[in-house]
Amino acid sequence: MNTKNKNLTQIHFAVFLFGIAGLFGKLLSLPPMIIVLGRVFFSSIFLLIIMLFLKKDIKLKKKKDYLYLGIMGFILAIHWSAFFKSIQVSTVAIGLLIFSTFPVFVTFLEPYFFKEKIKTKDIVIAIITLMGVALVVPKFKLGNNLTEGVLWGILSSFTYAVLSMLNRKYVKEYSSIVIAFYEQFVATLVLIPFLFLIRPVFKPMDIILLVVLGVVFTAISHTLFINGLKNVKTQTAGIISSLEPVYGIIFALLVIGEIPTTREILGGIIILGTAFYSTIKS
Repeated sequence: MNTKNKNLTQIHFAVFLFGIAGLFGKLLSLPPMIIVLGRVFFSSIFLLIIMLFLKKDIKLKKKKDYLYLGIMGFILAIHWSAFFKSIQVSTVAIGLLIFSTFPVFVTFLEPYFFKEKIKTKDIVIAIITLMGVALVVPKFKLGNNLTEGVLWGILSSFTYAVLSMLNRKYVKEYSSIVIAFYEQFVATLVLIPFLFLIRPVFKPMDIILLVVLGVVFTAISHTLFINGLKNVKTQTAGIISSLEPVYGIIFALLVIGEIPTTREILGGIIILGTAFYSTIKS
């Protein structure tokens, strides 16, 4: 296998792991913020070990970069907490599909972050995506668990779009692994107080699942994805990432018997279609 095919395989496997990660929202009976705390805690430790092994420079170039990466870590904590909350109150399908609307948010945020003009076709794409979201939710009532799941999913999608914009700015200056470590380390610090406020009761299986989520489905998957980008275009990687909710929905069906409704499938096709188009266009 040549280097390019090897990197392409790494990206496919990373996206496969990303898709399965959503299931931990159902497999763990812990509050979302505690799940994320476990995830970023074990992941940041693993990433630190990798950086020390590879002898990467952990120190940042400017003092203000610590502040900005700190803000990014805070946003990451909100993003993943909202993501798991969306899955817990609704379904894996809804959590993953609504999260997949983030390219639309990126389309509207890019003009603000990078002084680019917004186009009419971008507004049309956003409207079509909203139609897909409307299909996923049968009733727009705040008391409805599916509606609540969509709202948490939108927060997850929006915060990830903001994070993507900030990552795009800093990835030119620092290694992606260094950025990931600082984001997840700060997210750990942000979420630690909730450990004392919520006082969750951990079962031995919870600890095992959190270690697996943090090491395999976060640190290793992100390292594989980042390494795969060496010889694979970002556009290609973005298209492959569209498979994430597909993997998640399939495994939710196989592992926990969660069957997506016809509305979720149709809405998902529209959402993934617009996300796919937005990725190709960008």
